[in-house]
Order: sequence, then structure tokens, then C-alpha cells
Amino acid sequence: MKSLTSFARFVVFGGGTGVLSSLAVPLLAVLMPWTLSNALVTIASTVLCTELHARYTFRTGRRAGLRRHWQSAGSAAAAYAATSVAVFALHAIQPTPGMLTEQLVYLSASGLAGVGRFVILRLFVFATGTDHESANTARTTGTVNTPNRPKTANTAKTTDTNLPTKATTIPRPRRTPVTTGGLTAALSPS
Repeated sequence: MKSLTSFARFVVFGGGTGVLSSLAVPLLAVLMPWTLSNALVTIASTVLCTELHARYTFRTGRRAGLRRHWQSAGSAAAAYAATSVAVFALHAIQPTPGMLTEQLVYLSASGLAGVGRFVILRLFVFATGTDHESANTARTTGTVNTPNRPKTANTAKTTDTNLPTKATTIPRPRRTPVTTGGLTAALSPS
């Protein structure tokens, strides 16, 4: 359910920004080449979306930070490539498409790329500690610990490293007394 609500927020913020971007690209393309206008709008919308996703979509509780911006930029580069290839393919098939056709192709490519971006951002860029723990637990034990399901013997359990642990006594072998003689006796002051 958590993934579904975060996907809904992703669609609202990412889709809203995408629609605004799709309007900005052709307007800027009047002043410059389409590829350059797409690149500029993609960079600006990626920075904006990364901040929105950090604060609201995935609710990290803080700004995205430089590392997350770079990671998000990688997924945005793939989205940029997808939209560019789609529009170039359209222009190869139909040299002078109408603005509506170009928008439909651009938005379709953006939508498909957006679903891929959500998966990458959710699983890698904005994954919280509990997401990592669940993923690691599932990998090592083959089960997933879900909060709504009662714990059973087959449910993976995570340990809290901040809790005090019970000391374990390791039995030591019994030593026999050593007599002082030989070299020890020679070295000791008399």
C-alpha cells in the first residue's frame, strides 16, 4: 500500500512537472534546436522533481542532497534519451508532424520512462532504511517482513543493534600451575 500511495504522489508531482515540461520544450524549440530545449527543460525539471520526490513522494524528511540529485540525474538521462529517440523516430517517419502529434509522442515516451524512473528512485535512490532491511532480509532468508502480517516462525526478523546484548560466557580450558624454574628463575632478581 505504501508503494501505491508513493506512486500516486510520484504521478502527481512528476506528471505535473512533465506536463509543464512538455509545454515548455516546444516553446523553447522556437528559439533554439529541439534537442537543446529538451535538455534544458529536462535538467530544470529533474532538479525540481528530485526535491519534490525527496520531500513529498518518498517522504525522506529532508532535502535531496547532491548524491541523490546525481543518482536521479542518471534516471533522468535515460528518460531524456527515451523522449529524444521517440521524437526523432517521429520526425523520421513524418518529417513535419503537427504539434499535437509531437506532444502525444513526447508524453507517451515520458510516461513510459516515468514508470521506469519510479522503480529506480523507489528501490535505489530514495530507499529508506526499512526498505533496505526488508530487501536484505528477503535476499538472505527468502522471506519478507511485512508490518501488517503477524510474525510467524517463517517470517524474517530484524535485529536492533542498539539494544544491549546478553553476554555469552565462553568456557576456558583449565590451566595447570607453572613452576618457576629454569629461565624465569634465572632472570628474577634475588
